[in-house]
Amino acid sequence: MAKRLPSPEFRDQLRQQLDRCWQNDCDIDPLILRARQLRRLGRFRLARCLDQEVLPIV
Repeated sequence: MAKRLPSPEFRDQLRQQLDRCWQNDCDIDPLILRARQLRRLGRFRLARCLDQEVLPIV
């Protein structure tokens, strides 16, 4: 069964919530937050690319 897409109003609320989170000072790197968001959206390959960006260079 196909998943229902969230309503435009709900997506706007989520976007506003994310914008508020990004404006707060926090210890989480914005790239990590973006990778989490991409995973929730099912964009696993893009999330994996961001994961590689935040790995320490050895």
